[in-house]
Amino acid sequence: MKFSVSSTKLLVQLQTISRVLASKNTLAILSDFYFELNDNQLTIKASDSETTMFTSIEVFDVEGQGKFCVGARLLTDTLKEFAEQPLLFTIDDENLSVIINSEYGEYKFIGENANEYPILNPLEEDSHTFEIMSEALLHGINKTFFCTADDDIRPVMNGIDFDLKEDSITFVATDAHKLVRLVNTSVKSEVPCSFILPKKPANLLRNILPKEDEQVQVTFDSKNIIFKSTNYTLICRRVEGRYPNYNAVIPQNNSHIIFADRLSLLNALKRVHVFSNQGSNLIKLEIRENMIIASSKDINFSTSAEERIPCQYDGEPLIIGFKSLFLIDILANIESNDVKLEIEDPSRAGLILPAENNDSEDLLMLLMPMLINE
Repeated sequence: MKFSVSSTKLLVQLQTISRVLASKNTLAILSDFYFELNDNQLTIKASDSETTMFTSIEVFDVEGQGKFCVGARLLTDTLKEFAEQPLLFTIDDENLSVIINSEYGEYKFIGENANEYPILNPLEEDSHTFEIMSEALLHGINKTFFCTADDDIRPVMNGIDFDLKEDSITFVATDAHKLVRLVNTSVKSEVPCSFILPKKPANLLRNILPKEDEQVQVTFDSKNIIFKSTNYTLICRRVEGRYPNYNAVIPQNNSHIIFADRLSLLNALKRVHVFSNQGSNLIKLEIRENMIIASSKDINFSTSAEERIPCQYDGEPLIIGFKSLFLIDILANIESNDVKLEIEDPSRAGLILPAENNDSEDLLMLLMPMLINE
């Protein structure tokens, strides 16, 4: 079996799918790339047993067809040292020896039997499929990823919930302290359904989706999810379990509404945060008429800070505490120039929303308050 391929193109594809690979594997062959040659298409696969990624690349000067596995680290470390040039791969079907010929040299190593590579089970017959633009999918994942939890007791909190309705898709993530809900009305589903996407494949999608600009086909059943784009296919296990009823924790009809410049508030919080207690990161917001006073202190080091931020507010004075790092994260993940804060009282969750949403989107972020000990 022989084929030639661009060194740079091959390296780019391998580096992208190599993010799937785990540092420790139950099966030694999962440290390899799986290659399958058919005509002039070379399909490449990487897996950690729970998440698998496929890609394909066009090759030339092809002789024969077949499949083989190669150590991922050995191959990528070798390809990194090549300038752009065609490489000739020659694979012995009997002993699986692999020879790479470059313009000036020859490199030999032994591959492994591709029949030992785990086979993926087909999806169930009652699977669901929908399509979403790569940009919309990336946006939904990016806006929610930072709110996913690391909770061994409640694994459903460790992923992003995809909640499909007949007229929208809702991306949700929460760690029980903060929550993000993004509704996108450009995606439709014939039947209401949902799944929870784990963090690792979500992060892999964040890496490959910026390179795609077309529709992504998403298919899922009771166990697995498949994301199929133009250049990549990602298959992963879905998180088992039912996502919490997130709508039940979102307070409605809040009486205190504050509008503020997002960057002014964000930068002020970053400065005041430096002076907060390192254990609690408590920051106090005193909201008065057309003014937010953000303050923090650490009595252990006799440090304190206070900053005033103009806002639009004409209600009763209000004081509420938040964990500064969480509030900074939320404001950093909103894109609008102005934000709206909705608060009912200091003991209930506060809502942070963009002052204006896009036509097809509705973004809401929630943050639980902290107790202020004066």
